[in-house]
Amino acid sequence: MTLYDKVFETCLVRMDAEKAHHLTYDALKAGGPVLTRARIPGRAPVEAMGLTFPNRLGLAPGFDKTAEVYDRMGAFGFGHVEIGTVTALPQPGNPKPRLFRLPDDRAVVNRMGFNNDGAETVARRLAGRRRKPGGLVLGVNIGKSKVVPDDDQAAVEADYETSTRLLAPHADYLVVNVSSPNTPGLRNLQAVEKLAPLLAHVRRTTDEAVTDRRVPLLVKIAPDLSDEDVLAVADMALDLGLSGVIATNTTISRDGLRSDPAKVEACGAGGLSGAPLRERSTEVVRLLRGRVGDRLTLIGVGGISTPADARERIDAGADLVQVYSGLIYGGPGWPKQVLKALR
Repeated sequence: MTLYDKVFETCLVRMDAEKAHHLTYDALKAGGPVLTRARIPGRAPVEAMGLTFPNRLGLAPGFDKTAEVYDRMGAFGFGHVEIGTVTALPQPGNPKPRLFRLPDDRAVVNRMGFNNDGAETVARRLAGRRRKPGGLVLGVNIGKSKVVPDDDQAAVEADYETSTRLLAPHADYLVVNVSSPNTPGLRNLQAVEKLAPLLAHVRRTTDEAVTDRRVPLLVKIAPDLSDEDVLAVADMALDLGLSGVIATNTTISRDGLRSDPAKVEACGAGGLSGAPLRERSTEVVRLLRGRVGDRLTLIGVGGISTPADARERIDAGADLVQVYSGLIYGGPGWPKQVLKALR
């Protein structure tokens, strides 16, 4: 048992999950100058989407929603960080409490609801960022503002367009998130007939907003899609010339959990992340790779709780992996353990 394990079991697990997150966030802000200058450990460069990633390991969105500490995370071993999800309009998210741990499953339930400062504010924070060759790669994840109805295609496209114009110039790659379960109607946009025109519109907007380079565009999908729908998204991504697919987001399923059912029920609605996603998320990556061959970059995320899980995801076909819940349970030294497995 590590020192972090002892602290987690005796202290952090008894603390409100969102409060613990903010304490970590504040500590990272305070350590900014030192952490920002630190060299990224575990360097094993990977070429993907025309970008050079220092290594295969990334931090998934949700940790840094508002672009305030992303540049500190390379010190812990991350080769890329995906910020967000950012929406065109600032929004407070869902009522608290909205973040819960299930330690017996090494899982987390969240119904945050895209709480963020809005695309304009986040763009201002990113305005001074300088891209350095071989440095930390920044992904920007954008989603639908809650007030925009999902059945109004023109309004949805306009909403994503606002975020794209503001944020694409600062992103190394851009991700369209249509798979969070915590924004009403958002997952309806995963239907190919709605998703294809939305992604095509974001692609055009990105190319208009950024003329000195081509910003890679990816789409993030849910593990709850059927195999048939996963393959349909793969075909659509190829048809539209996307750079890749991120698989997967959180799940609404609660099947197979070891936690006390009463505790699971008390968490309420929201997306489940962590170890229980491992099998399905790995299978989705395997399905996608079998369909697209080497024509798309695949980023595997969801259920990576051990270094072996990360290796398994690469073996299933992922070019890169992302983690978040595993970091909560593993602590600040855990990413370096994952990097050893990936090497």
